[in-house]
Amino acid sequence: MTSGFDTNDFDRAPVLLTGFAAFGGESDNPSWEAVRRLDGERIGGRRVVADCLPVAFGASLQRLRERLDALRPALVLCIGQAGGRAQLSIERIAINVDDARIADNLGAQPIDTPVIAGGPAAYFSSLPIKALRAAVNAAGVPAEISQTAGTYVCNHVFYGLMHELALRGDARVRGGFIHIPYSPAQAARQPGAPSLDLDSVARALRTMIATALTTEVDHRLAGGAEH
Repeated sequence: MTSGFDTNDFDRAPVLLTGFAAFGGESDNPSWEAVRRLDGERIGGRRVVADCLPVAFGASLQRLRERLDALRPALVLCIGQAGGRAQLSIERIAINVDDARIADNLGAQPIDTPVIAGGPAAYFSSLPIKALRAAVNAAGVPAEISQTAGTYVCNHVFYGLMHELALRGDARVRGGFIHIPYSPAQAARQPGAPSLDLDSVARALRTMIATALTTEVDHRLAGGAEH
């Protein structure tokens, strides 16, 4: 499968920004609430299209593939929530395993199941992750490089996205995954939990899109972890 872009098509291609529906007993999901704020904006000369993915194994990837086919975006950022994390987490790697601690919104709870049967063990983000972290920090929002996207629907979507982009075969199209903390309203129900307000998340997303569209070679900065 190829993307079918010619040069003019690619120059006009939009940015696809996805969030998730609520899950785990919450009434909303700040990933979608933040993402929807950017819908229709133009950043770096490209239109941002926001979409909400279901918190469901399989169905989330089906929805993502449909949007990739319809929009043929130049850049894809998928956003999810990682309650308990203190910073915006720019994910480095997606692994080919679904191992759900809790059931998804359709009741599925896969254990030790591949995201894509026969697929590679892992994919790295194709975003300039170090440049994104530096730009977001400079914009006044705390951010880190994360070495794991978990094994729930977020990793499922991250791996599925990178697999689809690999199949489509256009190296100009970048993609990756970002986790955000609880919103303040959610953290108020989780004593001691860190949070990040939606204005800050939206500012960080605008900064990341602009940076990803203009950074060809990632920065060489330390971003590893000891554990």
